[in-house]
Amino acid sequence: MGSHILINKIMIHLWCVAWMCISVCTAHLYYDSSDCNSNETFLGSRYSCNSTQDSCKTFLVYRANKHFQTISDISKLFNMNTDEVLQINNLTSSFQVLKQGKEVLLPVVCTCSGQFYQASFSYKVPESTIFSKIACGVFEGLLKAITLAEENLPQGNKPKAGYELNVPLRCACPNNFTSSKRVKYLVTYPIILGDDSDKLTKKFGMSFEDFLAVNHLDPRSTLFPETTVLIPLRDGPIRMFDIPDSPSPPPGFLPTNPVANTQESTQPSNLSIAGPIIGFLLIITLLASGLYMKRVRKSDVVHSFNITNFNNLWSPIRSSPISTLTGRSSTTSCLSPDILAGIKYCLLNYRIEELEKATNNFSEENKIGHDLVYKGLVSNLEVMIKRMRFEDTSKVIDLHSKINHVNIVNLIGVSYGESNASWSYLVFELPKNGSLRDCISDPYNALNWDRRTQIAFDIATCLYYLHCCFFPSYAHMNVSSRNVFITANWRGKLADVGRALANKYLMHGLVSEKVDIFAFGVVLLELISGRDNFDGKSVKDSLGFLLGEASEGGCFEGLRSFMDPNLKDYSLPEALCLSFLAKDCVADDPLHRPTMDDIMKVLTKMV
Repeated sequence: MGSHILINKIMIHLWCVAWMCISVCTAHLYYDSSDCNSNETFLGSRYSCNSTQDSCKTFLVYRANKHFQTISDISKLFNMNTDEVLQINNLTSSFQVLKQGKEVLLPVVCTCSGQFYQASFSYKVPESTIFSKIACGVFEGLLKAITLAEENLPQGNKPKAGYELNVPLRCACPNNFTSSKRVKYLVTYPIILGDDSDKLTKKFGMSFEDFLAVNHLDPRSTLFPETTVLIPLRDGPIRMFDIPDSPSPPPGFLPTNPVANTQESTQPSNLSIAGPIIGFLLIITLLASGLYMKRVRKSDVVHSFNITNFNNLWSPIRSSPISTLTGRSSTTSCLSPDILAGIKYCLLNYRIEELEKATNNFSEENKIGHDLVYKGLVSNLEVMIKRMRFEDTSKVIDLHSKINHVNIVNLIGVSYGESNASWSYLVFELPKNGSLRDCISDPYNALNWDRRTQIAFDIATCLYYLHCCFFPSYAHMNVSSRNVFITANWRGKLADVGRALANKYLMHGLVSEKVDIFAFGVVLLELISGRDNFDGKSVKDSLGFLLGEASEGGCFEGLRSFMDPNLKDYSLPEALCLSFLAKDCVADDPLHRPTMDDIMKVLTKMV
């Protein structure tokens, strides 16, 4: 009997694994999208190596600034031969004041020291400071502050004047990790605002494919200021071409004249619009706007935003949440008077007094979770009201104006709190059945198995959209059962989209997406078991039955004891497969976690 159960366990495990094409990447050079000041280490924070003998001659890019204005200043900082730096950069005077931002090539020897490549320098601290000012200021992000701190731990967080610091700058050698054997140099390049993959390809005349491959990027990846990339070059001498800067993007909010309200109201209607969408969508706009105008409802005060940067051309219009969430008559359109200007994204503009009344002055009993989110009833509509810094509001609105997904909680409106100009409030729909955590915890209204698998699929579909279909790709960074809300027909919707925008830096790319994968795995475990508060240790302990640690009866018996006792009927094979999927999602090594594409391949078999 025991051997029969073991065979079943192996077969189902293989069946689950067969669904998931999870590849493990073995290369070591990655783009770290966190900025220089980040106090966390990710893949790419330092470039790994696997040989203590590996070294090469390569280059770093440094920019002239107000403290290091000449080649003489820069050469002294890096303890380099001034004549050599002049020759490499085709300059003649070591004392000529360079234009701020002028890029200077610096020759370095890159060595594999321990497990990381580095170009080693020393720096004598002129006055008491902190590591981030040295790493991100003096050395312009050529290493992260946390790296500098780790290399100089005995000197604490504030190195004092006179300290001699070890400075291991990022560098890499091409012979082990580059996809093309023709690559001769990997130049370390610090990213500034305005840089992107296309611009860098033109600047260095490099292969676009080599650039993506060596940094483990894809064509949709975004590059962020205060990070570094490796520039793969196939020959020398190295040249940097001047690429003209692209025109500045239009501002996110451009006010227009107030539009008079055709019904009785004490509040005027205001419009805010952003720039027009691309011209070739003109015909689609005209057709879609006719349908749109029929659905738009009148509001006391309306803000209107253009959808700039259509990322999903197959879905050119996002229906305004006003059309389905309010019961007001459609006597006024929130479209611009110039229909040809493009499709608008419309938001209700609430008065702060309305929100205070709806939430009983933002009382604790109306609070949702630990964040500054409150539930309330506005115009007979249940809503979630999120308090946030004024400067972050436009970023979140801009993000939601580009989102078009049924499994993301709709943004309805905004209130710019007149009583406190530093705060504003975003108003979201509040799906009828509340948070997923509340639904799982309710023994009198337990989610059945089919609903749970459908909700898992809904969350996965949403994350797949953000990771793979949205441009640039976006990582949620706060996926949890408390941020998933359940509609009246038991479908899952992800909330708090835009949280990462309010952080000090954006998290995109491979590392941040793997954070979402881990969190999704935890949500799967909650759906299966009904349990809450999984941490790293409890996750491993709870999945012991998948690792042959179950009591007598094998993994099926272990799974039965793990299942939510409120579940009266479920598919044991599906539950086992979801358990294996969850186990892979919460793997310690992010590279061993599946992608959302892998996860979708599993879940589409179940719904």
